[in-house]
Amino acid sequence: MIMLYGSQRDYDAMAGRPGDDPPPMSPEQVAAMHAHMEAVHQELAESGELVDAQGLTAPVHARRIRLRQGAPVVTDGPYPETQEVLAGFTIVDCDSFDRATRIAARFVDPDAGGAYVDVRPVADGIEDLH
Repeated sequence: MIMLYGSQRDYDAMAGRPGDDPPPMSPEQVAAMHAHMEAVHQELAESGELVDAQGLTAPVHARRIRLRQGAPVVTDGPYPETQEVLAGFTIVDCDSFDRATRIAARFVDPDAGGAYVDVRPVADGIEDLH
């Protein structure tokens, strides 16, 4: 799984809302970012390596559930203690972890807000968790 990260500020920038870090993205920049993602996903689909890919809504639409004294407590996002959240993911089925790493590198695009991504194998069973 290739995990892409962002922050509420990144989502605000994509929506063109004022801000300094990062500055608002132009409609052309947003279109270019989406075109890049679509092109990479299309290539992965054509090679048979794409399993699934989804973007997630902005952190302002998220909820965190924690247990406090044995009872669930719900907090609406965004969360001030967390700057970055999972913004989307791509799941690939490829020959090796090295190949997955090369694919993941294609999603790193500082101009589109993606300074880094993580890649981790998906566990097939409990034995993979060790």
